Parts: sequence; structure tokens; C-alpha cells
Amino acid sequence: MSAVVVMLSGLASGQGKTSVTAALALAVRARGRRVVVFKLGPDFIDPMVLERASGGPVFNLDDRMVGLAESRHRVVQAAAQADLVLIEGAMGLYDGPPSSASLARALGVPVVVLVDAGSMAQTFGAVVHGLASYGAARGEPVTVLGAVANRVASAGHAAMLLESLPPGCPLLAAVPRVATTLPERHLGLSSEAVAQVDEALQALAQAMQTPPNSDCIDRLLALPAWQPPAASGDAVWPAPPATLAGRRIAVARDAAFRFIYPANLACLEAMGASIEFFSPLNDEPVPASAHALWLPGGYPELFAEQLAAAGQWRASVQAWVAEGRPVLAECGGMMALADGLTLVNGQRHAMAGVLVGEVRMQTRLAALGVQTMQPGAQTEALHPAMRGHTFHFSTMSTPLQPTGQCQRLDGSAGEPWWRFGPTGKGVASYFHAYFPSSPMHTAALLGAAP
Repeated sequence: MSAVVVMLSGLASGQGKTSVTAALALAVRARGRRVVVFKLGPDFIDPMVLERASGGPVFNLDDRMVGLAESRHRVVQAAAQADLVLIEGAMGLYDGPPSSASLARALGVPVVVLVDAGSMAQTFGAVVHGLASYGAARGEPVTVLGAVANRVASAGHAAMLLESLPPGCPLLAAVPRVATTLPERHLGLSSEAVAQVDEALQALAQAMQTPPNSDCIDRLLALPAWQPPAASGDAVWPAPPATLAGRRIAVARDAAFRFIYPANLACLEAMGASIEFFSPLNDEPVPASAHALWLPGGYPELFAEQLAAAGQWRASVQAWVAEGRPVLAECGGMMALADGLTLVNGQRHAMAGVLVGEVRMQTRLAALGVQTMQPGAQTEALHPAMRGHTFHFSTMSTPLQPTGQCQRLDGSAGEPWWRFGPTGKGVASYFHAYFPSSPMHTAALLGAAP
């Protein structure tokens, strides 16, 4: 094990964790060194930017949806092939559960604290000191290596921030404001945002390699190599059974259907499946050679007019469902199969019309959190529930009776899910499934025999 492993966390959301983590990754690559990046929690959007910077897939880690054992395994794998492993935390350091602090402790990973210092001076040191000492005061210490100040106005400002820090807590970087910023979070990496993302990341990475930050990367790479906790060992993570061997899975992937965990694709391939991507937005039909269809989440509401006009796509999915073939439609994928989608401005667009119901967008969050799902009686008795999460701003109104109900972690009722189509092989829900949590349920959802 030779890699340095560091978590970047901080005061709250909106401090610039994704920007700075991505800039660090790009700067490390510019040195010719190997970097792997992870994201804490069930997030689809930040990993798009982090992948752009790191040049590799960005897997999620946490102790609820992913599970602590798999999270440890993935970091062990990454540490064996990289010089630096960066983990971007979620929200503030102690926000949760799960919190960035709790995962850092469980993985034995030190933390670099990031604070947006754009509107503060000496209070920066007080905030960093509080974040560093709060865990110890509660009997749950976190190892803080140092601090990064974001949106620093000048060299004089950086000097004040450095002077304010408590002894033993270095200022690893003072990241200046840059003219180009990352696009709004909900845009993710849509085609129109790629140029802006690349420009912003290059500017930030350059800032990480010029005074006063010239030695930041060297200081990180000079840290002691990570030693995995004894509980994780070097055990090989069990490969899933090859229950999808020989099956081709059609997967919608474009700007409207972009919420895909890399771990889900890796799980399907490890189970023996081949994956065939297609784009409903480009009016591509469901690949006729596929055995099952997966419609992941995304932003169909941003492209509702284009989806409504995609006649070839709509006809192909209508024929697919009419033939009783397997479909897994998650959140945005489910929205695209409904009769209609009404935007917040009241404009309605016809969708594929294979799932009876109407979807309506709203400005407030409808549901958020990790949940579990038992897809059916055939697999329920033999295998644990599938884990996943939900996050959506729309509601689904349908006369269909739910086939089942997901559960929140406190045991209360979560998202409903429905079977549809003449054979009941279509499954739709707002629930985003994390396939590695239950490969057997995954296979069943995609039409393979349990």
C-alpha cells in the first residue's frame, strides 16, 4: 500500500469542495502522478465533475447505501494503484448521518478542512479550530492535517488567514477567486456545460500550482502512506454471481438520463452482462438486440419538449413494453414513461405513455434519503433488501396500486414502486437502486431468473 489517502471536507455545502477536489486531482495529474477520487454519499452530480478532472470513474462511499465493507474495499483497491486518493466529503464535516467525520474515522483517513474565506479574515482560524477540535470534544476525534482557504482575495488576505490558524494546522492552499466558475449543480455535465467546466478546472488547477500554493501537492504526496484499518484487511471483495451472463442490457444515457453510478455498471459487467447505451434525446430507439432495458434517473424535465418530439424513441419503448419485456425505470426514467410531464410553469408534455399516470414538477423537494427495496417474493426470502436512495422534485399521480413500498432506514414507508406491462416485467419507482447491494435482486429486476 503506497498511496496517500485524504478526505476533503469542511464547513458546509457550497464552500467549493468539488471545485477544489477537482483542481487538486487535475494538478496531481499534471505532475504525472496517479490520482483516484471518491465522493461521499449517494451523489450523481459532483462525480461528473470529479471524473472529468481525475480521468477515471468516481465511485461513491458511505456506510449506509454502499456499506462500510465495500467502501473500505474500494479505497484499498484505489490505494494499490494510485499515488494520491482524494475523498470529497458531503455537506459539512459533521453533518449526517452518515457524516464525513464518521467515514473518515471508520476508514482511518485524515481530513483537510476547506472553508470559503471570501467574507472572513481571522475568524477563518476559529472556524478551522472548531472543526478540528469538535470531534475530540465529543469523544470521536478526527485527524485534521491542515486547511484550505477558498475564494481568497489577495496575498494579504492569504497572510491574514495563515496567521489566524491554530498551531500545528498549516494552510495547505489559498485558492483565489477565478473568473470562470463551475456551472450550476443541476446542469451536471450537459454538453453545453463541458467547456465551462474544463475552463474553470484548468484555472483552479493552475492556481494550485502557483505561489502561494506551489508546494501544496508536494506536501500532500509527502504524507505517510495510508494504512487500512485492521477490520478491512486485504480480503478480496466477493464477485457477484454471473446471473446475467449472455444478457445485453440497453441503458439510456444522455443529458436527460445521466444519473448512473459507476458501481452499477461495474456490477452488471461483473455479473456477465454486456451494456449497450443509447440516447432517447437523439431519438434513438431501444436497441432491438437487448434483453432488458434500464432507464436511469436524470433530468427529463429539462428536455421534456425534445423527448415528446422523439417519435422513434417513444414508438420503440411502447413496442418494448407491449411485448412484455423487462424494464427498470428509476426516477427520471419513470417520469419519461408516464402519460405526461407538467413543468413548474404549467406546460404539459406528452411522454411515452406506457405507465399510466401524470408527473408534475414542483419547486420544493419531494423526497430525500437512503431507502431499501424488496423487489419480489421470489428473491425476498433468500437475499437482503436492495439499498438505494431517493431525491426528487416531482410527484407521480397514478391510479395504479403500488406493488410494493420501499422503506426508510427508520423503518417507515418510503417510495412506492409499481409493476407494469402485460407480463409485469416492468418496474418503476423514484427509488435509485444501488446494484452491488443486492446483485440477485438486480438480476431479477432485469428479467433474469432468481
